[in-house]
Amino acid sequence: MNFEFFISRRFLKENKKKFSQTALNLSVLSIALGLAVMILSVSIVTGFQKSIREKIAAFEGHIQISQYDYNNSMELSPIQRDIKAESTIKNHTGIKSISSFAYKGGIIKSNGLIQGCVLKGVDTDYDWDAFKDWIIEGSLPQLNDSTRSNDVIISKVIANKLGIKINDDFIVYFMQDPPRVRKFKAVALYESGFPDFDNKFIIGDLKQIQRLNKWDKNQIAGYEVMLDNFDDMDKQTKWIYNEIDYNLKALNLNQRYPFIMDWLNLLDTNVYFILGLMIIISGIGMVATLLILILEKTKFIGSLKAMGAKDSSIRKIFIYHSIYLSIRGLLLGNIIGIGLAAIQYYYKLIPLDASTYYMNAVPINLNLVYIILLNVGVLLIISIIMWAPSHIISKITPIKALRYE
Repeated sequence: MNFEFFISRRFLKENKKKFSQTALNLSVLSIALGLAVMILSVSIVTGFQKSIREKIAAFEGHIQISQYDYNNSMELSPIQRDIKAESTIKNHTGIKSISSFAYKGGIIKSNGLIQGCVLKGVDTDYDWDAFKDWIIEGSLPQLNDSTRSNDVIISKVIANKLGIKINDDFIVYFMQDPPRVRKFKAVALYESGFPDFDNKFIIGDLKQIQRLNKWDKNQIAGYEVMLDNFDDMDKQTKWIYNEIDYNLKALNLNQRYPFIMDWLNLLDTNVYFILGLMIIISGIGMVATLLILILEKTKFIGSLKAMGAKDSSIRKIFIYHSIYLSIRGLLLGNIIGIGLAAIQYYYKLIPLDASTYYMNAVPINLNLVYIILLNVGVLLIISIIMWAPSHIISKITPIKALRYE
C-alpha cells in the first residue's frame, strides 16, 4: 500500500467534524442521485426506442423485400418466390428469419357493423416471437403448407368496435372484380398500442390472399427479414440488395418510416443533455467537498510539507479520498436507479396514454453495458475534475499553514 492511499484511508476517513461530515454526505448523495437519474434516463429512452422499433418490426420486419416499382398502395405487385435467395439470406450471419407476406384490403362485417381492414397474409416461416408480446388473449393461428386456414388474429381495437370475441366467426368483403367474401375465425386478440396497426390490421394465412388474387403458390407480395441486431440494419440492407434480383428492392425501417426513426434518434439528444447536467452537478458537489476538506486540513498539509512531502503526493491523498466518496455515491446510485427501474419494469406503476406514446406504461431497458459505462464514465470524469481544485495545495506554505486556526 502506498503512502498517499494509506493516509487517505486512515486519516481523512476519521473526520468527525460535523460541518465537513455533512458536506461529505451531501456530496455522496448528489453523486448517487445524479447516477440514479442517468440510469433511469438511459433505461427509459432506450426502452422507448426499443419498444417502438420492435412494434414496427413485429408487423413488417426490419427489412422488406418487394417488387421494384412505384406502387405505394398496401396491395403490392406479386413476385416469384426464390428458394435459393431465401436460403442464402436465411443462413447469413445476423439474419434471424425470412418469411413471405402479402396484403389485401377488405371490409369486416359483424353484428350489423362494418370496419375497414387490411388482411396481412403470412406463411409458416413467419417469426411469431416478435409478435407474441402483443397477444393479450387467445392463441396463434395454426398454419400449415397443405391447407388454407381461416384462423386470424384481430386487434383489440377492431374487436371492441365490432363486438367480436375469441373464437367468433366474422365476414370480410374484398372489393375486387368480382367481389369476394370470406369467413374468418378470431383465434387471438392483439394490442400493440400503435394506432396505425391496431386500427386496420388482421393477421392470417398467406394462402387466403393467394387464392383471392388468383396467384399460384409461389407468388407472394414480398419477404420480411428479421435481424438479430437492429443496429446492423443498414449494413444488412446493403448486403441483401446485392443478393436479390434487379427487379426487386429492399427497404429497412429507417427508409420506410424515416420520420419515426429520426424522432427516436432525436431522443438521444435529451439523454446527452441529462447526462451532462448530472455530471456537472455531481462534479460541482465534489469540488466543493474537496475545497472544504483542504480548508479543514490546512495544518495537516503544512505538517506534511514541513516533513518533506511533495505537493503531488498531498494532492493524491485528497484525490483518493474523493474517489472513495465517489464510489460510495455510485454504489448508492446504482441501488436507487436500478431498483426504481426494476420496479417499473415488473409492476408498470407509471402508466402512459397509448394513443399518444404507443404503449401503456413507461418502458424500461436495463442494459448492463450502459450501466457499466455510466459508472466508469462518471468516476473517470469526477477524478479528472478533482485535479484542478487540488492544485490549491501548492499555494499553501508550511509556515502559514502551521499558524492556521
